[in-house]
Amino acid sequence: MSEATRPESASASAPAHPADPSYEINRPDVVAEVRAVFERYERALLANDVPVLETLFWRSPHTTRYGVGENLYGWPEISAFRRARTTGAFDRTLMCTVITTYGRDFATANTEYLRAGHDLPGRETKTLLRTTEGWRIVSAHVSLLGRTV
Repeated sequence: MSEATRPESASASAPAHPADPSYEINRPDVVAEVRAVFERYERALLANDVPVLETLFWRSPHTTRYGVGENLYGWPEISAFRRARTTGAFDRTLMCTVITTYGRDFATANTEYLRAGHDLPGRETKTLLRTTEGWRIVSAHVSLLGRTV
């Protein structure tokens, strides 16, 4: 899919809820904020910068992260997982990243990726919420696609 046809590249914001015309999808200023958080997270992930990764997740028992091999419930479990990882820094290529914002305070970021040295592509979803501390990931899901025949 070309950049021009992706939903995130739509230039006009459209009302999403007829009862509230101020509720807009993909306000350019909000998309830019979320993209900056997405890119900060990606840099921290590749560098295994645990303090930044911890900061970007909402410090709540309601936060979830479903990984390739683990289900984590609450910020303490997510933090413990990050601190216990021994993989260190790595590289991956992102493909087909779609950021969608809903109003000013809620967003999703979806991306596909190929990790260097691995043959299975992955996909990742982050759900983000604007909090008093800034944008935070409230839910994340990472999975690998199986082999195709």
